[in-house]
Amino acid sequence: MPDQDSEYFSKEGLDKLKTELEHLKKKKRKEIADRLEFAKSLGDLSENAEYSEAKEAQMLNESKISEFEDILRRAVVVKQIAQKDKIDIGSQMVIEDEKGGRLTLTIVGSQEASPKDQKISNESPLGRALLDHKKGETVKAFTPAGEKIYKIIDII
Repeated sequence: MPDQDSEYFSKEGLDKLKTELEHLKKKKRKEIADRLEFAKSLGDLSENAEYSEAKEAQMLNESKISEFEDILRRAVVVKQIAQKDKIDIGSQMVIEDEKGGRLTLTIVGSQEASPKDQKISNESPLGRALLDHKKGETVKAFTPAGEKIYKIIDII
């Protein structure tokens, strides 16, 4: 079972987060510093909207940097599962709903979740319900739309 404090990533997802963090630290910080310098050159800072907006942008950027650094400290890279006997983070599976509709999903960490790409978080109701189950088993997921039942058709 996953550790509560860890943030789970594929290698690609972690690389993407690191790239975004570098962008925020280097490029975005420089852009904001340039905006602040420009705003200061306009004179009176007490009624300078450009300065206020740049300071707010700076605060948001620093907050995002801090958040990303915290996530990276807790990051765990999940290797593609070689065993296909039970579902874990990184597993891809085919499930069937009560009406016979099939979905192919991959369970990922919350930072990489993307329902449109069929990537669901290990923390989502369905992700939690599927973890540690095997092919052929039926699981109940308590979703915002109510209780749903899914059968695990295959673990790919």
